[in-house]
Amino acid sequence: MAPPLSKARLIGYARVSTEDQAHDAQLDELRAAGCEVVHQEHGSGASRARPVLARLLREIKPGEVLVVVRLDRLARSVSHLLEVIETLEARKAHFRSLRDPIDTSTPQGIFSLQVLGAVAQLERSLISERTRAGIKAAKARGKKPGNPGMRERRPEAIRKIAVAREKVYLDDLIAGADRWMPTVRRMRPHHPWEDVVRVLADGGHAWTVARLRRAVGKLVSQHMADPALLCPAPRKSPEDRVMTLIAGIAMTDPSLSLRDIGAQLERMRERTPRGGLTWSASSVKKQLDLAKKHGLALPPQAQGES
Repeated sequence: MAPPLSKARLIGYARVSTEDQAHDAQLDELRAAGCEVVHQEHGSGASRARPVLARLLREIKPGEVLVVVRLDRLARSVSHLLEVIETLEARKAHFRSLRDPIDTSTPQGIFSLQVLGAVAQLERSLISERTRAGIKAAKARGKKPGNPGMRERRPEAIRKIAVAREKVYLDDLIAGADRWMPTVRRMRPHHPWEDVVRVLADGGHAWTVARLRRAVGKLVSQHMADPALLCPAPRKSPEDRVMTLIAGIAMTDPSLSLRDIGAQLERMRERTPRGGLTWSASSVKKQLDLAKKHGLALPPQAQGES
């Protein structure tokens, strides 16, 4: 059993591959090591969809330590492991595996990580070299590289590749959905897709209307989102549209002050009811008051010029 770790706050992560497996053994080890909280996830080791891990990496705080029982519980490959650790380093957090010599808060752990990085680079180089050698040998024998079924446009080959691509697409959607779906759920179908895309863009999410609708449609088809999200938005007058847009921004992030909302509207190049591009706190408050009169459930909004 690994000894308890240092006084830094320890966050455990336990993963099993199927619903039939239990986390109990991992939970016991992580708690014995001193983890205050343990996040649990079911998912195949080969799958890219790990929403629990993705959320944990976004929420972990500086100085905290992500702890796993073994490296294979965390990463699909050495390159994936290094990617996770880089994310933790960017957030000034650390990583430790209880059964492996990896602890990024110690010099020895950093050295082990550097060795893993060198191994990963060698692995990529060998794979690339073998691929080039295989293609060259195939050409010498008169064979063409690539999938024969795709070259011959066989329906079963095309169908197989389409299914594989669709699975990768869905896995990626699930892994990142908690970054953008809360905004979609709060704004749709009361707001048009264009407004949702603009609010997401202000938060750093690059979507087009077509891509966002397709993504939401895919989650709906998998019974992971409410079909009502795809309903047409009601027609609104320009004044009502501005009012509901501001209400949507307030509901998306209840921590925003009136001035924050005004600044976001200015970045979005949204005009005031009088046609200007500068939003004062009082103008934002007036629109929020109108939204409340129309029965929209809004969070308590800051009243000062913070």
